Amino acid sequence: MTVQLGAHIGQQNLSMGELRALWRRLDDDGLDWLSLWDHLYEAPPAGGTIDHFEPVAALGAMAIETVNARLGCLVFYVGYRNAGVLAKAAITLDHLSEGRFELGLGGGWHQPEAVAYGYDFPRAGIRLDHLEEAAAVIGEMLTPAAAGPGTHSRIDADGIRRTSFDGEHVRLVDASCLPQPAGRLPLWIGGRGEKRTLRTVARYADGWNAAYVSAEEFGRLNGVLDDWCVAEGRDRSDIERSVNLSFALGRNAERAEAIRAEGFRAWGARAEAIMAGTLLGTPDDAFDAVMAYVANGAQLVNVALRAPFDERALRVYVEEVVPAVRAATEAGSGSS
Repeated sequence: MTVQLGAHIGQQNLSMGELRALWRRLDDDGLDWLSLWDHLYEAPPAGGTIDHFEPVAALGAMAIETVNARLGCLVFYVGYRNAGVLAKAAITLDHLSEGRFELGLGGGWHQPEAVAYGYDFPRAGIRLDHLEEAAAVIGEMLTPAAAGPGTHSRIDADGIRRTSFDGEHVRLVDASCLPQPAGRLPLWIGGRGEKRTLRTVARYADGWNAAYVSAEEFGRLNGVLDDWCVAEGRDRSDIERSVNLSFALGRNAERAEAIRAEGFRAWGARAEAIMAGTLLGTPDDAFDAVMAYVANGAQLVNVALRAPFDERALRVYVEEVVPAVRAATEAGSGSS
């Protein structure tokens, strides 16, 4: 298996012109995946003091600016948008990108921005209930064959598929979803919860994303997901496995240490957890770090970019580390 490599880009602390140039460059460089995050405030949280663009509109621009990479959002918080409207947005982005868009869903974490913008942010169990309802219904709306016994959809007299759902968090009444996606539009679910989230992944998702975990923990969670696949009657190979790693590489040891220290300062109480899933050091350290995730089952490895980042270190990562990882995984595939 040749691992795919991408970038998960925070649309913060950069002008729209700078973001567009970054998307185009990374796409031209041949990265396999480009995504944005679903935030209204910056991350790490800083009280809404940093410029930050809304993600759905920005993804529309990304879809037009790029031509090669798979595109997505890892992941949309289901509490910010009506499930049916989010499905329509995903299909629109899929057509704009000529079939390259993939939809990610999650249970959210950024309470300060939710409160600031007037959204409820209930306890985790309720948010995961919402995630499961949204995954079930959106998955049907994006899948042309999803109609009939065991689903929430039917084919009407005109041959149009209509979806209804009366849940605690999601409600649809004979909703049609036209046009359908430009091609097959995969559904991703992000999160690390072993009892609820990974079960929801096994039930509904085409891909799973974990963010900011160590390679060893990723491998352990990957095994938990395999167990849920058995319980839910899914083939484990049906679900793509991915990880997001915060990008904190520096061009040299001195710069790398300064970036590491700033990361600990910015994340505060969450720093130890975030840094467990962060590329630290110089680009010379990155190859072994990425390969450790590949050894633990990652099929897609994304670097999460939060400006300002070390531009020179990013260049070396994209131009030297990415090709080296691809070559190593291709060689491994050939020898197996």
